[in-house]
Amino acid sequence: MSLQATTRPPAQRQARAVRLGPRSVAALALVSAVGVAGFGWPFLAPPTSRLSAHAQDAPWLFAGVLVLLVAVVGAAISESGLGPKAVAMLGVLAATGAALRPIGAGTAGIEPMFFLMVLSGRVLGPGFGFVLGSVTMFASALLTGGVGPWLPFQMLAMGWFAMGAGLLPGPDRLRGRAELAMLAGYGFLAAFAYGTVMNMAGWPFMSALASNVAFDPHAPVAANLARFVAYCLATSLGWDLGRAVVTVVLTLTLGPAVLRALRRATRRAAFETPVTFDAAEK
Repeated sequence: MSLQATTRPPAQRQARAVRLGPRSVAALALVSAVGVAGFGWPFLAPPTSRLSAHAQDAPWLFAGVLVLLVAVVGAAISESGLGPKAVAMLGVLAATGAALRPIGAGTAGIEPMFFLMVLSGRVLGPGFGFVLGSVTMFASALLTGGVGPWLPFQMLAMGWFAMGAGLLPGPDRLRGRAELAMLAGYGFLAAFAYGTVMNMAGWPFMSALASNVAFDPHAPVAANLARFVAYCLATSLGWDLGRAVVTVVLTLTLGPAVLRALRRATRRAAFETPVTFDAAEK
């Protein structure tokens, strides 16, 4: 009597995203909710609230909480889906993204790491994408010396950026030019969204007396929203446009090769493919 391992032939297997369990989904929802509060507290607190008197303190509190929650999310996802093979791929992709980030540093919008996050989130799923985006941003901060109170916000925003690519429709059916067009369109819009979200992390620290686009804790929500839009247009529109264009160009040119490589690696790793053994007589 002998045991023979039987698996589906590689050509018949599809690249499957890393699956999320209930705990991971709940943890992702929790950290995202706290993140929304951390980014959007100037709009969430009414003008007469006592929180407005401590406008300079609130982001620091949220930053500390975000670090802990991102760690919790990473642990929960690792328990539900990230085995040794997936962790190895996570390390390789995070290191690649961290190495890509310094390219073009100081040049408006040349940030090639964003297109890699889009493609990785697309192939490996929203949960893996969230962890990859957060870990990549943390690793790149260590590499470039960019560690500071803004880092938790960058980790969360990049996690959302990559997670959104994993939530796009048709992961098992949509291929070819249609998929590339969808990913390029998502990358273009999400690049602006990333810049806008990150603006919210630093905007409240501007003194209202220094500029008419700064956050004013005594102003109503509508007035602060108008100030924030003016702040984004005046300070980051050019950078966000460059990031969006670079993401689109790299997705359309390098996307097919990178997608094939990621899907081939995912099929070979077979993160969640069980190996069964059939009894066979000699």
